Amino acid sequence: MMNFIKASILRYQLGSLLLLVLLLAVVLPLSLDIFRLNLVGKYLTYAFVAVGLVMVWGYGGVLSLGQGVFFGIGGYAMAMFLKLEASDPVTTKIQSTPGIPDFMDWNQITELPALWLPFKSLPLSLALVVLAPMALAWLVSFAMFKRRVGGVYFAIITQAVALICTVLIIGQQGYTGGVNGMTDLKTMLGWDTRTDGAKYVLYYVCVGLLIASIVLCRWIQTSKLGTLLLAMRDKEDRVRFSGYDVSNFKVFIFCLAAGLSGIGGAMFALQVGFMSPSFVGIVPSIEMVIFCAVGGRMSLVGAVYGALLVNAGKTLFSESFPDLWLFLMAGLFIGVTMAFPMGLAGLWDEKIRPWWKERRKALREAAVQPPASTATPPVPASPSALPSPEPQLPEGVGSQRA
Repeated sequence: MMNFIKASILRYQLGSLLLLVLLLAVVLPLSLDIFRLNLVGKYLTYAFVAVGLVMVWGYGGVLSLGQGVFFGIGGYAMAMFLKLEASDPVTTKIQSTPGIPDFMDWNQITELPALWLPFKSLPLSLALVVLAPMALAWLVSFAMFKRRVGGVYFAIITQAVALICTVLIIGQQGYTGGVNGMTDLKTMLGWDTRTDGAKYVLYYVCVGLLIASIVLCRWIQTSKLGTLLLAMRDKEDRVRFSGYDVSNFKVFIFCLAAGLSGIGGAMFALQVGFMSPSFVGIVPSIEMVIFCAVGGRMSLVGAVYGALLVNAGKTLFSESFPDLWLFLMAGLFIGVTMAFPMGLAGLWDEKIRPWWKERRKALREAAVQPPASTATPPVPASPSALPSPEPQLPEGVGSQRA
């Protein structure tokens, strides 16, 4: 039984995951006030995107520079439900058309668009949080991967998708809120999400969903699919010649990353209380890649630490050095990636863990070997054990015999 537990811990990296759970669920809530803890909850929403990038970039070998699109779609799906709840006829009775969001009334829209009708239902909205980003990801990836478009070309295409989505959201102000986004998101089914108690609940929900996402991704990594993803990343032609359809694996893993990003966007809208196109464009998408690179693009837990570290540094630098924080952030990213190409997880695996193993080995050897001062002195041999001297012949006997 103990051997099975040890094997499971090593295979699924449960040790590092348990330390992460302890940090997020116990240490941070006990040591931070509600304002700072809410900031950490906001940082953890970006960690969903970083975990998805570990799967699609680290294991699948596909670099996506447009993950902010899926983060934004999930966030808008949740924000649309919250905005409809905040736009009931009683609250909006001063509008020209009560019962619709305020920005629609400002743009002379007199009835709720058909696109918004599904978001009157919370279960349907939660389903669209995951399904809508995955649908767009399937459309883009199926069109590209079936034609064997990859590498830098795919990264550029995802950037173009991010730009197109940003322009559409800003241009359709009457349907999306435009550049201002969706604000005044206060309640969910009558539950006030702005109270301290609600913020604690939303934080723990975010932590639970993030840990579940890591467990799911780790299970995929340890399965046959994970082995195929690594083989596809290193020797794609060999996997294709073995009879596997490489494009299907790429489509699946890209859709998985998009679904995780959508969950992060929904939790962001719930915890922060607004959603805008500033989280959809090219710049936030590249920042999300930085989270993954700093943490380690081959480590799921490392990606979470990368998101926490970069965003905490961003907040600290912007508060302390408002004129220089962008340069400090750039220096942090360049320094970490140059010194540790595999991120923080690579630093742990290549430097800290071998040093710790050598130190433990030296301590064990020192404990087994007795000190020199207590060494047992050699015991002199007993007289009976000494060899008897050969008998001496009298003088002249030898010569007489000769």
